Amino acid sequence: MSDSPVDADAVRHVADLARVNLDEEDVETFTEQFGDILSYFDALDEVPSIDREAELVNVMRPDEVTDGLSQDEALQNATETEDGFFKGPNVS
Repeated sequence: MSDSPVDADAVRHVADLARVNLDEEDVETFTEQFGDILSYFDALDEVPSIDREAELVNVMRPDEVTDGLSQDEALQNATETEDGFFKGPNVS
């Protein structure tokens, strides 16, 4: 067997959680592939970190309070209204 940190039982467990049926050939293939993936993550640990504070910039505009539409103004382009409200099709 290989020196993979992932064993066949772990692959079967993940496959069961994902509700995927794997044959033994697939289990062997995924065991090797999962080991490769984990080694890529180990390589990320070797990336040097930098001590730099992120520059945060507020990209949102400030809120401005304005008057809204009156009920009549809001309904003036509606094709159908009823009792001062928009009227839409019946949904069954």
